[in-house]
Amino acid sequence: MDKVIGIRFRQGGKIYHFDPGDFTFKRDDYVIVHTEQGMGLGRVVEGPFPRDPRVHPAEIKKVDRPATDEEIQTHLSNTEVERDAKNYCLERIAAHNLAMNLVDVEYFFDGSRIIFYFTAEGRVDFRELLKDLVRRLRTRVELRQIGIRNQAKMVGGLGNCGRPLCCSSFLKNFHAVSIKMAKEQNLSLNPAKISGACGRLMCCLQYEYDTYREYKKDMPKLGKKIELPEGRGKVIRQNVMDRTVTVLLEDGREIEKKLDNPEK
Repeated sequence: MDKVIGIRFRQGGKIYHFDPGDFTFKRDDYVIVHTEQGMGLGRVVEGPFPRDPRVHPAEIKKVDRPATDEEIQTHLSNTEVERDAKNYCLERIAAHNLAMNLVDVEYFFDGSRIIFYFTAEGRVDFRELLKDLVRRLRTRVELRQIGIRNQAKMVGGLGNCGRPLCCSSFLKNFHAVSIKMAKEQNLSLNPAKISGACGRLMCCLQYEYDTYREYKKDMPKLGKKIELPEGRGKVIRQNVMDRTVTVLLEDGREIEKKLDNPEK
């Protein structure tokens, strides 16, 4: 049976799944894999466990090999470089009085590039900052502006549900989320209750949106006048999951009616 292991390249970063091949790995082992940026070193944080075709694609990248002691030391040294580079960048941002918020620093395993991720309200003239960083680091430097949702993805944290943020744990791409999705699910429109750590609408509002739309399409809408054996009334509440509606009759009584389940 095919096996899968979860690998994390940065502390608190996203977990990627790889095929261990003929190697036997356990948690906290360091491995070498090929990524979109070239050769990378990661740490095993999950598995091995059987590949689930419902979750994992048929073709999963294989781990190249276990990392050597020298490569592990290089990785630890790169972590120190990232820490020093971040402190220096923060110092120079303050010196140049730039309106930008440094989020994270990523130093490639082979030392070919270092990327500084930041957020800002608008465009930032960071040319002098870039010169300072190149002089100090002596490698290719890239300053990359990211959005507030990407910042939450990189920093991580816990959502209102108490679980790790979806974006930093398993979401690969951001999807459009609208207030209409919250309305469709009869959720409170209080911004504090439907906004995530990033301040934007929570990504999870999208998860059950299609199901609610499907279940509600044959239910009488709120405010609609309907005829019942008990009399004429107006729909004032819906319970989509229980398939019930509450009707306010003209004589002031409230009754709850169970609807038939939608055809599969």
